Amino acid sequence: MNSILALFSIKDLFDIILVATMLYYLYRTMKDSGSLNIFIGVLAFVIAWVVMYKILDMRLIGTIMDKFIDIGLFILVILFQDQIKRFLIELGSHKGWGFIAQIFRHKSSSDKDKRWVMPVVYACMSMSKSKTGALIVVERQIPLDDYEHTGDMIDANINTRLIENIFFKNSPLHDGALIIAGNKVKSAGCILPVSHDTSLPRYLGLRHRSALGIAQATDAIAVVVSEETGNISYAHKGELHQKLSSTELEHILSQLAEA
Repeated sequence: MNSILALFSIKDLFDIILVATMLYYLYRTMKDSGSLNIFIGVLAFVIAWVVMYKILDMRLIGTIMDKFIDIGLFILVILFQDQIKRFLIELGSHKGWGFIAQIFRHKSSSDKDKRWVMPVVYACMSMSKSKTGALIVVERQIPLDDYEHTGDMIDANINTRLIENIFFKNSPLHDGALIIAGNKVKSAGCILPVSHDTSLPRYLGLRHRSALGIAQATDAIAVVVSEETGNISYAHKGELHQKLSSTELEHILSQLAEA
């Protein structure tokens, strides 16, 4: 027992903590992006490779799996480039690095400006009453530049009437998403990734699936007004929350704006 303890140093404990922390962040990122089953499958494959090749010394199957590991790393980077990007941004923006982040931070103190909240809430209330379908996405830490350029660039001040006019049924931009970034309406008519989450109810349409898709790929907030029912929903961190009142929507958006 003493010999085992002698071999186990503080450095080894620190190594285990680092690996556990990294796995936890990867797990949370994959869960938010709807790729948890793939993460579990990859983890199971790696554990099987370690047991067979490193512990049991099964050379044939271990060598075959070793080749898969080498190739698989490149495939995983290609398949999960959005998730890896999100993981690194979340890691870099962690509160624990606040003193370092301030050195390289170029944004003003208006990073957590909540001026966009009430125009969005008022517009959603109005569109909910008239059953006007809408999808509004608010950028947070992860840039949405790639999605902005799929629509028409606007770069206008946030205004309730502007939002309502964009989603007016005869407007050419009403079918796409409106993106808000830096307290500006950046673009409208944007195309978003669609979630293929099988747990979503079948009655939810493309707007709700796109809202969940962008919430899985990024840390953005996506607000949806249903064209069929007028119900207001929002998606964030890979989860969709439905049937919100205007008060609940204001409270939730205000909290997320401060986070």
